[in-house]
Amino acid sequence: MNPELLLSRIRVVLCRPTHPGNIGAAARAMKTMGLADLRLVAPRTFPDPEADARATGAVDLLERAKIHDSLPDALAGTVLAIALSARRRDLGPPPGAPREMVARLLMEAEQGDVALVFGNETVGLTNEEIQRCHAAVTIPTNPEFSSLNLGAAVQVLCYEIRMAAYAGLPPITDLLVTPFASPLATHDELEGLFAHFESVMTETGFLNPAQPGRLMPKLRRLFGRTRLEKDEINILRGILAATRSRTGHGRKA
Repeated sequence: MNPELLLSRIRVVLCRPTHPGNIGAAARAMKTMGLADLRLVAPRTFPDPEADARATGAVDLLERAKIHDSLPDALAGTVLAIALSARRRDLGPPPGAPREMVARLLMEAEQGDVALVFGNETVGLTNEEIQRCHAAVTIPTNPEFSSLNLGAAVQVLCYEIRMAAYAGLPPITDLLVTPFASPLATHDELEGLFAHFESVMTETGFLNPAQPGRLMPKLRRLFGRTRLEKDEINILRGILAATRSRTGHGRKA
């Protein structure tokens, strides 16, 4: 597929950025590598003159940037979301190396929009935000000084994306021998499945809302280990609907 088309399908999502200068630096990093779809989740200050000053020639990306109230909104319609994580989490996908995860990002960009998700400058991504993503990536920094500026982190991964897009993807013959039976499920379709599971499990008594424990995060991790297709989502939701009907609860919207 045309590298420019692949790059156009990649969203760079900044969650809760606190410094407008970092937003501008991220926009500049993106434009130098040919990416243009910038998404901001609940930025503290934006638009801002400092963001424009740090963008240096990439103000057009800031002008087109979309602002969202939540990460699920920013990820709506994507088929893959990869989170930047500086450490391994108890829950959520295990972090992979940049070149490995960039190859996966570009491969799935052939199916639709994908996203690279960055966290707040101070605390990074929350556990809940990590769990909203299908995979994670860690930039291998010096363990004695691992602090990496947000703009620099965006630059590193955008560079890897461009190099992979134009140098050719690694061999993926085995993955493409059998075509997908249906398109990959989008983020919002996955969220609908999880909501359906939670509703049915609550109605049947399997899930106690007062003491949910780690059931839903573990369920997210279970399905996060595979790439569900639209048809598979429909099958699972059909099973859930039949379960609800047989238990006498009826179907709810």
